[in-house]
Amino acid sequence: MARILVIDDEDIVREMLRELLEHEGHEVFEASDGKVGIENYKQQPADLIITDIMMPEKDGFQTIRELKATQPDVKIIALTGFGLHNLPVAYDLGADRVFEKPFIQKEFLQVIRELLEE
Repeated sequence: MARILVIDDEDIVREMLRELLEHEGHEVFEASDGKVGIENYKQQPADLIITDIMMPEKDGFQTIRELKATQPDVKIIALTGFGLHNLPVAYDLGADRVFEKPFIQKEFLQVIRELLEE
């Protein structure tokens, strides 16, 4: 299936996403912040990136901006647990889809399928 990079500073969120995505047959790579995530992406490009918005070191906004500047076709899903006001900014920076945590897993997986088929 697809190679997916999950960038989130919360271990529990990364673990949950890893289990969910691997259950669907995807290969999952993880990073605890945007700086590490971008380094990982440069070494092993992914078909899809899932990034949290609020993180230390390099937040999701900076991560999306940097990834889209160098790889404009990369598919990105942005996640936030800190309110809907962050989601339009993520869209403006290039996120393909946005979700507020917690999200409905069935809807989340459907969006992943759609993005990977594009």
